[in-house]
Amino acid sequence: MTEQTSAGQLAVPAERTAADGKTSDVAKVPPVTVLQRIILPRDDDPRDVRPLYLDEPKNVHSHVSGRCEVTVPRSARVSFGSYFNAFPASYWKRWTDVDQVVLRLTVRGSGRIDVYRSKPSGDIVHLEGHAVRSPKQWSTVKLRVALTPFEDGGWIWFDLFTDDSTLELRNSAWTVERELPAKKMAVAMATMRPVDAVIALRTLGEDPAVLDVVSKVFVADQGPVKVRDTPGYAAAAELLGDRLQIIEQDNLGGSGGFGRGLFESLVNTDVEQIMLMDDDIRLEPDALLRSNAFARAATQPVIVGSHMLNLQARSRLHSMGEVIDLGSCFWRAAPGAVTNHDLATKTLRKSKKLHPRIDVTYNGWWMCLFPREVVEQTGLPLPLFIKWDDSEYSLRALHRGYPTVTLPGSAVWHMPWTDKNDATDWQAYFHTRNRLVLAALHSPYDVRKTLIKQGLKLSLRHLLSMEYSTVALQQKAIEDFLAGPERLFDSLRTALPEAAALRKKYSDAQTLPSAREFPPPTFDMVRAEQMLRPPVNPAVIAVRAFEALLHNLKEPDPAAMERPQINVPATNARWFLLGNLDSATVSNADGSGVSFRRRNPKEFRALGARVVANYRRLAREWPRMKQIYRDALPELTSVESWRKVFEN
Repeated sequence: MTEQTSAGQLAVPAERTAADGKTSDVAKVPPVTVLQRIILPRDDDPRDVRPLYLDEPKNVHSHVSGRCEVTVPRSARVSFGSYFNAFPASYWKRWTDVDQVVLRLTVRGSGRIDVYRSKPSGDIVHLEGHAVRSPKQWSTVKLRVALTPFEDGGWIWFDLFTDDSTLELRNSAWTVERELPAKKMAVAMATMRPVDAVIALRTLGEDPAVLDVVSKVFVADQGPVKVRDTPGYAAAAELLGDRLQIIEQDNLGGSGGFGRGLFESLVNTDVEQIMLMDDDIRLEPDALLRSNAFARAATQPVIVGSHMLNLQARSRLHSMGEVIDLGSCFWRAAPGAVTNHDLATKTLRKSKKLHPRIDVTYNGWWMCLFPREVVEQTGLPLPLFIKWDDSEYSLRALHRGYPTVTLPGSAVWHMPWTDKNDATDWQAYFHTRNRLVLAALHSPYDVRKTLIKQGLKLSLRHLLSMEYSTVALQQKAIEDFLAGPERLFDSLRTALPEAAALRKKYSDAQTLPSAREFPPPTFDMVRAEQMLRPPVNPAVIAVRAFEALLHNLKEPDPAAMERPQINVPATNARWFLLGNLDSATVSNADGSGVSFRRRNPKEFRALGARVVANYRRLAREWPRMKQIYRDALPELTSVESWRKVFEN
């Protein structure tokens, strides 16, 4: 007999079967497909990842004896309403044909199981509770939950309670009682960091469930130190066997590395899914299984992206999803998405902002799954080397009717982009050029005014901050964009060395070990602190900018060319401070050293004139360039065009 709860959620009383599978039910046993395993931390995981798997009170510590085994101590309550173990029901309701999930728990001991769901608002609804009285024998508890009320958001989870006995849990999962079509996967990784790549390969090979799904692993090895020569490679290769194929090629960037994996998967395998994966990650292998299951159940082919967790602060969810604003042609957090959320202090159950469903327009390629049909119809990546290739690809796929879904509970640990300053180093070239390419291809708006206004403002900030190398790279990027798409494939091999050679001309691009290389600064620190206060009023901003502009047109103090006036931390390197100085050492964002920035009025004028001329030309030629790039898109993304690159 079923009963309707007050929340309108259909709940079916638990069925219990013995561990040997004997049951009084004579009906045919339905097939079972695992959608999401209940998993626990690995032995070598840091302590701070535990809250992503178990939501425990401070005075309770459950004993984890395996990836899928845990014992809850006496007189305790432990919740599995955690990032990796709660079920993101609203995403399954929206994008798949699964209308009911079955929570299968294998338990031993005495206690209680309670099932909960959340609303999009984050409010929690108790669905059903069941007592467990199986102190010596393993038993299976099945709890069915319909996905009817989850259109706009909400998760499902369970808690375990104990009294005077422990309660053990093992080999449990969120399942569906029907078969999903089996789909094999190829994993494609591009690497410049062979040590990280070997760790990821070993993690893949150590999980038998992953090996059941993955039939091929392609590694585009693009670094000077080869993966084959890296300690640990032999052991990782033995685990993966003939699934693993290392492809050594020139450094063609992320688009060339991932493009190689997509190419090999299409041309040389019959896999139904292709997973792109960064090398510099720490992998939760269940992410592959969850993405695989989700894509198999989807009502239409969808790109399945994974979340990024912070590699240096492992309990933090960096972002729930991203979108491209086609009015400004910048990426940003998706509407409603949280950023830098610490799941250790603000758990899933207690954070209302985590419960609405988030819709995205793209997912970064730190981990992203593509159904074969999507790649066959959309083509390969644009030859952009790095930056914007992932977002452009999802926009292109969306035009063909293939959306992107960022699936909660599927995630890897990766260095967040906010911990880098790649918009001012050599990557500034690719940020600028590739953003223009994306805007030309996909924005439905006349974005000239926005691009020029933003570009002029950004260039002035960099010039006032004595970042001459950054401005030079940005201007080269604009000029190369205006030269047309014909050189994009060639630039896969030439753009990086050209950017590196250009940066060598500027002292602000040279890294020194520490500010101790110089005598102590002489600038008045109190005055510097006052100058660092950011102007807010538009009139004050204009006055401060004009004063800084006049200062940069004057000849600098010769003494400041040899001895920096001040040491500036990376977070304080702002134009309203640096624009009034003659020199400074500025720390790199990653803490690796400092650069010695020196004001150069001649370079300031020359670059300023180049900025104005290039943006005038961009405004004038924008309509023509849009058409040129759109006409070239099929050839730029074809398998045959990329074949020529790989065979060169």
